[in-house]
Amino acid sequence: MIEIDDKIISLDIFEKHFLCDLNSCKGACCVKGDAGAPLTNQEIEKIEANIELIKPNMRKSGIAEIEKKGVFYIDQDNEPVTTLINKKECSFVYFDKNKVAKCSIEKTYKDNKINFFKPISCHLYPIRVQKLNNYQAINYNKWDICKSAIKCGVAKKVKVFSFLKSAIIRMWGIDFYKQIELINSELEKKKNN
Repeated sequence: MIEIDDKIISLDIFEKHFLCDLNSCKGACCVKGDAGAPLTNQEIEKIEANIELIKPNMRKSGIAEIEKKGVFYIDQDNEPVTTLINKKECSFVYFDKNKVAKCSIEKTYKDNKINFFKPISCHLYPIRVQKLNNYQAINYNKWDICKSAIKCGVAKKVKVFSFLKSAIIRMWGIDFYKQIELINSELEKKKNN
């Protein structure tokens, strides 16, 4: 574990490789699992405020679900998460022409209709952040549906932190990312000695 300010970072972030391979996994992380994507209160407000702009990019089943239940529910960990369709896929998922699951919030952002990219928990995946008293635990979440991403990351020599550069900067800022890069350099030096 590495400690930076109030963050405890798993060594897996520096040691494991990861590079999403959507052609193989088809965006399975958006349609599998036991809960929706974790949301902050601020994200809930942004989604609710922009839902009419997001809806045109959603499927009818997703729209029906959020109109019935709202954009989030409280999961077993007492945290707000995105509403699911049939307790399975995220209500905000749509499928492109190649049947790859994609995010309607992100599409609306890329269409320049909203200024909110997508939930940070989705952007940061496979990193999961957990609050521990006054600390944030930053861990790598290994999931069998991401085997192709691990294989692709190894082949292209892309580490988890490097794959998630823009998400890490969005969450914690450029200075934190530069510290991550420095730590990685030090760890590489130690490994090579």
